[in-house]
Amino acid sequence: MKRAATICLLLAVLSVAGFGQQLPDPEFVTAVENPAYKKDGPRVAFDEAHHNFHTTEGRYKPFVELLLNDGYRVVRSRQPFTKTSLSSFKVLVIANALGAEEMDDDGADGSAFTEEECQAVQEWVKGGGSLLLIADHAPFGGAATALGNRFGVDMSKGFTYDPANSAPNSPSLLIFSRENKLLATHPITEGRDENERLNNVQSFTGQSLKGPNTSIAILKLSDTAKDTPNRETDSSVSAAGRAQAIALKFGKGRVVVQGEAAMLSAQIAGQNKQKMGMNVPGNDNRQYALNLMHWLSGLLKEK
Repeated sequence: MKRAATICLLLAVLSVAGFGQQLPDPEFVTAVENPAYKKDGPRVAFDEAHHNFHTTEGRYKPFVELLLNDGYRVVRSRQPFTKTSLSSFKVLVIANALGAEEMDDDGADGSAFTEEECQAVQEWVKGGGSLLLIADHAPFGGAATALGNRFGVDMSKGFTYDPANSAPNSPSLLIFSRENKLLATHPITEGRDENERLNNVQSFTGQSLKGPNTSIAILKLSDTAKDTPNRETDSSVSAAGRAQAIALKFGKGRVVVQGEAAMLSAQIAGQNKQKMGMNVPGNDNRQYALNLMHWLSGLLKEK
């Protein structure tokens, strides 16, 4: 049974990888009826200086447009992280940075950031900045490990699956809901009112995370969740007690670490133009993306 479950996982992972080119969904609606910020919204630095798989004009275009329509001022960041380069921003978004130019290049899972950059980001957050660090399945987890460690976050660096809490016949497309009790109670999941309250969030093949004792597992993994290190192995270990998204306060700042990337975008992939992310009917991922940013920018307060 264990081998059969692993084979199902690998098929699911390979099917996601084999969707073909992933493109932003041009039909996804990014309009926001009541923007959180009417003017002078927080400045958001979107990292594009570290071989990022996701960029403002590429696969994360729907996410960026959603933020712009919510009143944020998003700026492409193509400079190394320093005290000076971060000083004018409230939020830093890093989406699937790599240690090499392409994800299948040698060294892709090496650190995407220098020690000096990790130190600069850590000090910036401690002083009041907010970080959204998104690091997907291999090789992205390895590339972000050094920065995650600065905030006490451990990354599995592999692939996470859970047949008991996933889309039908897709054990790595995980579901976090009120019903299965994997959606934590937190300002991010509660929103500002009942209209923003999350009930069902979905991820699309990612890694698992473990945060420090001061963190909250926003998207909790169940006791049946497993991690496998790569696509070529039958071995797996329990991911019980881990998560795919965690939130924590660090000094005067805030951090959200996300172990899956597609859920915060809206993509189509393959010849069938299969939807991946906020555009999949029935999930609350669109509101989840807004709530994440509202908490990071300080709009959502602790209750």
